[in-house]
Amino acid sequence: MEQDVKIMPQSKQNKVSIVVPCYNEEQVLPAMYQRLKALMDAHTEYQWEVIFIDDGSQDATIEHIKRFHQDDPRICFIALSRNFGKENAMLAGFDHATGDCIAIIDADLQDPPEMIIEMLGYWHEGYEDVYARRVTRGKEPWLRKKFSLMYYSLLQRTTQVDVLPNVGDFRLLDRKCINALRQLRENERYTKGMFCWIGFKKKEVLMNRDDRASGKSSFNFFKLFNLAIEGITSYTTFPLRIVTLLGLLSSAIAILLTAVYFTKALLFGDPVQGFPTLIVAILLIGGVQLLGMGIMGEYISRIFIETKRRPVYLISEKGGLEDDKD
Repeated sequence: MEQDVKIMPQSKQNKVSIVVPCYNEEQVLPAMYQRLKALMDAHTEYQWEVIFIDDGSQDATIEHIKRFHQDDPRICFIALSRNFGKENAMLAGFDHATGDCIAIIDADLQDPPEMIIEMLGYWHEGYEDVYARRVTRGKEPWLRKKFSLMYYSLLQRTTQVDVLPNVGDFRLLDRKCINALRQLRENERYTKGMFCWIGFKKKEVLMNRDDRASGKSSFNFFKLFNLAIEGITSYTTFPLRIVTLLGLLSSAIAILLTAVYFTKALLFGDPVQGFPTLIVAILLIGGVQLLGMGIMGEYISRIFIETKRRPVYLISEKGGLEDDKD
C-alpha cells in the first residue's frame, strides 16, 4: 500500500537498524538482501545497519549472510549456538542494534521492506512504535486464519494488555522502546504481548501481506499452538479462574444430584442407579481435576524455567557489529 510520505528535515543523520531473524531461509535470502540494498541505496539520508540473526539454521543461511557481510559493510550478523526460537533471536538483535530506531522484519519477504520508509515518516512525527496491521494475510489456510482470529479475540477478552489482532512483528521502534524491551529478560517470551505491554506512542499503518517469496514457513501448527499457549499463560491467569469455576460448577451439580437422589429414595423408595451414576461422577470429577492439573502445570513449568536464570540465547559467532569494532 503505497503512500506519499514526507520526511521531516533532520539536524543529523539518523541511524536505522534493521533486525532480520532467520531460520533455514537460504532460498529467499538473496532476494531479501537485494530488496534491502535497494532500499538503503535509495535513501542515503539515513545511516543504515542490517543485523541478520541466524537462529541455528540447518541449511546455508549463515553462509549467505557472511557473503553479504563481506560485500556490504552495512550488513552485520549474529549466529546463535542453536535454535532458540524467533522470540529469543529478536532479543539478540535488540541487544546489539545501535540505531536511533530499529525496524523488525522477517526474512521471507511477506512483509515489504519498502514500507520501512513510510514507518520512518511517522517516527519523525513523534510516534515511538509504528506497527503494520495486515489487511490481507497472503496465502494462509482457512482453518489457521480462523484459529488465529479466535485466539486474538480470546486474548482481548482475558488480558489487561491490548494485544493487537492481525499485527505481527513487522514494526519500527524508537530507541526508548528497544531499551525497555531489553529489560524484559524472561526465557519464555511472547514479544507481540511485550510490544503492547511497554506502551509508548503507537501508530498503525495498513499493509497487504505478500506470499512467501520462496521456501516454506518453519511455523507448523504445533509451533503456532505452543506460541498461542505462551501468549495466554504470559499475560493472563484466566485459565486458572476457569478451573475454579469448573470446580464450583461440578460441586454444585454433585450437591444437586445428591439432593435429587436422596429425595427420590426417601419419598418414593426409588433405588439409586449405582453403576451409571458412579461412572458419570468419576468421569466428571476426574476430568475437571486433570484439566486443572494440566493448566496449573503450564504455569508451574514456566516458573521452573524462569527460576533457572539461564541466558535467553547464546552466540556462536558474530560480525560487523559496533561492539566488534571497539
